[in-house]
Amino acid sequence: MENIKVVIWGFGAMGSGMAEMLLKKKGVDIVGVCDRDERKVGKSMYEVLDMEAGDKPEVIIKDDIEDVISKECADVALLATDSFTSKAFDKIKLCLENKINVVSTAEEMAYPQAQEPELSEKIDKIAKENGVSVLGTGINPGLIMDLLVVLLTGACESVESIEAERVNNLSPFGPAVMEEQGVGITTDEFEERTKDGTLAGHVGFTESIQMITDALGWKLDEPITQSQDPIVSNVDRKAPYAEVKAGDVAGVKMLGHGKVDGEQKIDMIHPQQVEPQLEGVETGDYIRIKGNPDIEMSINPEVPGGIGTIAMCINMIPQTINANPGLKTMLDLPVPRAIMGDMRDRINRK
Repeated sequence: MENIKVVIWGFGAMGSGMAEMLLKKKGVDIVGVCDRDERKVGKSMYEVLDMEAGDKPEVIIKDDIEDVISKECADVALLATDSFTSKAFDKIKLCLENKINVVSTAEEMAYPQAQEPELSEKIDKIAKENGVSVLGTGINPGLIMDLLVVLLTGACESVESIEAERVNNLSPFGPAVMEEQGVGITTDEFEERTKDGTLAGHVGFTESIQMITDALGWKLDEPITQSQDPIVSNVDRKAPYAEVKAGDVAGVKMLGHGKVDGEQKIDMIHPQQVEPQLEGVETGDYIRIKGNPDIEMSINPEVPGGIGTIAMCINMIPQTINANPGLKTMLDLPVPRAIMGDMRDRINRK
């Protein structure tokens, strides 16, 4: 049986991390990498990663996706380039039309029907026409504040309300996330960008809340609301992809709410910042379900966002390949699990 063939599109913090993890797995080969960073283009993937190739095939990083993607050149493409479905759409479309399954880190792709129903229908149609599948996943959205919540409600006879809280360290993420969160900017700029809508903050509350309500059979009767406030640093901070001076923004506290039948049923609490330990902030993940029975889950410290997102994408490769063609979400596929053996053993060969 041939090894599973993987293409990686985007070789920043997430994409390169996926490559490092894949190179430790059995039964899988990376056959192409695309990235626009001039410091990486034209170089061996192994040189950029500072890893030995061993018996793995050579991979030269290209800046033109046409030099990487061709018909059925890979079993799956890992897209680590965007946060929004609209920006990821053309990339996803190209892969699907070349009959390549897709796993995307784009936060909105975790449940794209929540905000982009028309694009979701198009993606589903293209995938089905080409006999492949596409999945958006990650640590959050994708697992902690949505799928894990849904899983825990499986032990409930009834659910009255849900509160999900994630206190996390942003440092493992790349420049795109730093930009979205406003890390390193002044408080004045934070306020200006919040008002004009150019500061995204956490992307995914709408997707997570819609995923949960759809899973439970709740119907949202009002638009999902959310707010964001700056987390102002009292000390200088330095992360791999950002620097923060005392008095500037180290991250953002996000709140999200969903109402059903006029009652607030879902609350999302998500303060995230770089190097929170420098000011004594302990990270963690918390789920509180009020119902029959009440359920409370606590994970301390947080499930790390960097390796968690990377692992979710890698570990969902077999489920995505095995899925019936079309657009999938984490609700549709078998639960994620670590792959400790040969990845090929997880594939249902038809």
